[in-house]
Amino acid sequence: MQPEPFTIDVPQASLDDLAERLRRSRLPLDFANDDWRYGTNRDYLEEFIEYWLSTYDWRTHEAAMNAFANYKVEIEDVPIHFVHERGVGPDPVPLILSHGWPWTFWDFKEVIRPLADPAAFGGDPADAFDVVVPSLPGFGFSSPVTKPGVSPQKTGDLWDRLMREVLRYERYGAQGGDWGAIITGMMGHKFADHLIGIHVNLPALPGGALGRVKPEDYGPGEEEWHERMTTRMKSAQSHLAVNTNDPQSLAYALNDSPAGLAAWILERRRNWADTDGDVESRFSKDHLITTVMIYWVTQSFSTAMRFYWENAHDPWRPVHDRQPVVETPTGIAVFPKELLFLPRKIAEQEANLVHWSVMPSGGHFAQAEEPELFVNDVREFFRKVR
Repeated sequence: MQPEPFTIDVPQASLDDLAERLRRSRLPLDFANDDWRYGTNRDYLEEFIEYWLSTYDWRTHEAAMNAFANYKVEIEDVPIHFVHERGVGPDPVPLILSHGWPWTFWDFKEVIRPLADPAAFGGDPADAFDVVVPSLPGFGFSSPVTKPGVSPQKTGDLWDRLMREVLRYERYGAQGGDWGAIITGMMGHKFADHLIGIHVNLPALPGGALGRVKPEDYGPGEEEWHERMTTRMKSAQSHLAVNTNDPQSLAYALNDSPAGLAAWILERRRNWADTDGDVESRFSKDHLITTVMIYWVTQSFSTAMRFYWENAHDPWRPVHDRQPVVETPTGIAVFPKELLFLPRKIAEQEANLVHWSVMPSGGHFAQAEEPELFVNDVREFFRKVR
């Protein structure tokens, strides 16, 4: 398996078609929704679409993506797009970073170069990483996926083959948030001999510990976490139900309407990040539009949604019954506006926990929301295990 250099180059006809669809958007009546209680607010969406048509320039962002070293490779008939930035330092640690939904690989754009070349950002060259950032199978440029069964568990196997067989790293580190954290945790269980360490910013360790947690399990400083998790997860109920049960039905609408796709993604970005109701306090319009664009131009929304269905029908299967479940040295970063919170004592039972940090700010998209906090925490963790 030989990776091929990849250049992102969206046909102009696709961009022209998008603009025409946006101009012809037929938005529904929206009232008593200034606080987004019913979902995405129409006034904001109209402003968003106007900026998209009049100011946003895809080619600028496309060029920024192409400034990184992009590649594609096919593993087990699954196309994989990834960025591979070599580290600048005496002994860079290979590190694969995995995103979630509705993320893209581009949510790591502010952390790739600081991780790869720390000295250029005021850091220590000894902290350098060879940074690998794939698009999840069926997401963005890792498309089209035309075979069923590509689940998070399967993705962990693909990532191990990418790192060891394609890129020829004997051992490596892994990091992830959202789906990326779930994948990374599964890898920490299955591939402990291959991994230097894993770091996650969503504590979704394999084995279902989160589902067994009781309010009394939370220790000093964690007293509010169970209630916070319960409250914040309410904003994900419709998302999980649709994507897990019948994702294809919604995909027809959102593959056809860029305004609809934007509305679906915007609500989740606003509700799941540390925004206090102002989505642009964390993400610029340009970043938000680029996120939507990556799904739109690749027509990958449908296969990205199916990731949930595949996960529900391919439950995690342990490869050993030893404790802890994750034997790989593990670091967990807790961001205060995340969706899920695991008590530290449970994390210590379920994983070989060597690093635990509670952050002052940030939410579900930590790599994009708080890149400096994220980079510093990843560096600190891998200093302990490299």
